[in-house]
Amino acid sequence: MEYNLEVTNLEKKYQDFSLNQINIKLPKGKIIGLIGQNGSGKTTTIKAILNLISYDKGTIKIFGKDYKKLTKEDREKIGVVLDDSFFSTILNINDINKLMKNFYHNWNEKLYYDTIKKFKIPCNKPLKEFSSGMKMKIKVLCAIAHEPKLLILDEPTNGLDPIFRYEIIELFNSFVNNGENSILMTTHITSDLQHLADEVIFIDNGNIILDILKKKLDEEYGIVEVLKENLEKINREDYLKCLKYKNEYFILVNSKKEFQKKYQELEVRIPTLEEVMLLLVKGE
Repeated sequence: MEYNLEVTNLEKKYQDFSLNQINIKLPKGKIIGLIGQNGSGKTTTIKAILNLISYDKGTIKIFGKDYKKLTKEDREKIGVVLDDSFFSTILNINDINKLMKNFYHNWNEKLYYDTIKKFKIPCNKPLKEFSSGMKMKIKVLCAIAHEPKLLILDEPTNGLDPIFRYEIIELFNSFVNNGENSILMTTHITSDLQHLADEVIFIDNGNIILDILKKKLDEEYGIVEVLKENLEKINREDYLKCLKYKNEYFILVNSKKEFQKKYQELEVRIPTLEEVMLLLVKGE
């Protein structure tokens, strides 16, 4: 299998926080979602991958090369969206096109304007007059329009309403359809990854606590909702975590078939990513 990104045993220590043994392998044609609470280490991981911060241990390879040894041509094959970066707000869509044409050899002007038209973004209005959601659309479009092979995105759907998020997600799906391009994206909006990510990596307090193919998560993990009297009939070794909400207990299991075989009277359903994240962090 060929990988567009390989992170091995990445560590970064601060006075009050540390990343510990972060491992990510992103194959061509795939999307990995890096999820977790705010402050869990998602953005720190992204910035280390992009060499925006130093790291203490580990290796990072992009297109099979050490990131620090990438050529200018290699770097042009990486598209980036960071939450705290953007163009000057006095620019408009046409100004951005001129800038990007000079910066990237592979800038696809047709793709840029076709998508601008699809998103119904006015070309002559300055960015300062746009909503935060519209600005995020432009950032994502600019990351894609220079035809990269790898997209690294930090909270790309943050601040978007459901319609905007749907349009962005469609853009991501189209981007990886050629089997060569890949996406690593962080998000705390886990529903965006429900039908988008091929693999989900859950990071909490600087540690990866779950790294699983989305298909396997859907097939093997499950949620069981029970009252206290039913919970007491379930052996502790038959579930991962349990969380009380009002008068019910939510149980996370990692083998639906085995659990269902043993407790036939209980219903087991597919969990959402948000439920998995909540139970792994807050469950007992």
